[in-house]
Amino acid sequence: MPDRLLPSVAMSDSVYVGNAGKDAALDRGWLLGHFKDVSDPRHSEDVEIKWGVHPPGDERAQWVTGEERTALLVLIGGRFRVELPGRSVLLAEQGDYVVWGKGVDHSWYAEEESVVLTVRWPSVPGYKVGDDGGAPE
Repeated sequence: MPDRLLPSVAMSDSVYVGNAGKDAALDRGWLLGHFKDVSDPRHSEDVEIKWGVHPPGDERAQWVTGEERTALLVLIGGRFRVELPGRSVLLAEQGDYVVWGKGVDHSWYAEEESVVLTVRWPSVPGYKVGDDGGAPE
């Protein structure tokens, strides 16, 4: 049976086959990063990847400040606004993206139901609102 037909299961110590929408629902959208178990092939201290599904009006509870990572956010579908210091960026067409570097504070707001892919590096703890050591937001 081809891998694409298998459910989200670890195939071996170094391969994982899954579905972003299904797997994201298990860990607040995060597919890969330092917060995955070290035995999981999706564990990484180098990069974090999130499949974010946001209902209309969804917004970050508070700004991220003191950012230590670089981030790439790509719109898969919907209308998604990223707030940066002195600038508001609207992602409105599939494939629109924004990149910001270390030291750039940010927040976001879903103007419509939106799906966004976020890639951040490096993967470091401490960004979840009300941080309890879990996956960052």
